[in-house]
This record gives sequence, C-alpha cells and structure tokens, in this order.
Amino acid sequence: MISAQVWADAQRLWDFQQMGHELRPCSVAIGLGSHDLGVADTTADLYHRDMMPLIVFTGATSRTTRDRMPRGEAEHYRERAMELGVPTDAILVEPQARNTGENIRFSRALLEEHRAAVSSVLLVSKPYEERRAYATARKLWPGVEWVSASTPMTLTEYVDSIGDVRLVLDMLVGTQQRIMLYPKQGFMVEQYIPDDVTAAYERLRDAGYTSRLLADPSVRE
Repeated sequence: MISAQVWADAQRLWDFQQMGHELRPCSVAIGLGSHDLGVADTTADLYHRDMMPLIVFTGATSRTTRDRMPRGEAEHYRERAMELGVPTDAILVEPQARNTGENIRFSRALLEEHRAAVSSVLLVSKPYEERRAYATARKLWPGVEWVSASTPMTLTEYVDSIGDVRLVLDMLVGTQQRIMLYPKQGFMVEQYIPDDVTAAYERLRDAGYTSRLLADPSVRE
C-alpha cells in the first residue's frame, strides 16, 4: 500500500523531472533508448506531425532491456517507428550508447558523419528522464537548442503502463539522485532544485525506494 505522503512525493518528482517545453519543429529528433517503446511511438508521432525530417534512435542494451530488446534498444525503436509509418531513410541508428552521455555524444558523431545540419534537437525520452537528458545534452552539445519531449501522460497512467508502482518510484528516486550529483561530476549542467523537491527525494529514499540509486556515486550510469 502506497501512503498519501509517498504518492505526493512521487508526484512532486514526476512534475519536476519534466521540462514542460513547448514543442516546435527542429532539425532532428534523438530518441533515447530504454525499456519503454513509448519513446519510439512518441518520436514517430512527432515525425508525422512534421516536427523534424530526421530521427536518430540511440541505445545498446542494458540489464533491464537485454531480454526484451535483444537486437538493441535503438534497433527495436527503429522497427517500431517503421511499423508506425516512418520511412527507413528518415531514421539513423546509433547502437552503442549505454548511458545518457553516450547517447548524446554518439548521436552527435553519427549526425556529423552524415553531414546533417543541426541547429535544434527534439530530445525524446521517458517522461521522468526529460530533465536529466536535457541537462546532459546541454553540457555535451552546447551549440544547439534542445527541446524536451516525452509521451504526454500522468504519473498514474505511467504506473499503470509499467505495472509496478514500486519500480516506478525507485526510478524517480534514482533519476533525482543523478540530477543532484552529476553536475558536480561534470556530466550535466547545474539546475536549480527547489527545496520541496529535495525533501520529497529524501523522504522517498529514506522510505526504501532505493533500488535505482547509484551504489558508487562516482560511477556514471
């Protein structure tokens, strides 16, 4: 049973971890690989809305995706987008990245290899990864404008889609820890974190929602 305080704290992290950007057409979209095929669905939808002419799907496999996506996250995303009507020549696949920093660096290198002119990027992620991905991209590729996007959904809808409320809360706490730690390590730009967000994170952490916390904060994941 999830208490009212735990749910309120989770909702505060969920709200904070999304950027609330107004979507607009960009040079390219980068879809960040994960366990969530909704990222591919949303990227395909944005393509059909003429938000970008080119997509990069980026991601290898991880401990959470190797069974579900044996050919790699980016390749499964590509297949999903093609099922949804995105033409194959509008998709580039970056199959090596194993963390958000590599997603950005390797996608940039791939776009430069294909001589794509990039002044703005739609950065498509899971809803609770928007802020972390945005701050990482700003740090590693400062010369372009970043617009964050994800599947529009509530926390309740996301929990229902995953089917495991504890896992979702663990992921929210793990993401918030990285938002707080990584700027000091040079992995992302510094962002203002309201006191009530920090307090919500600390209560959830102390309540045991810790499976996605970094065992060694100096190691990037």
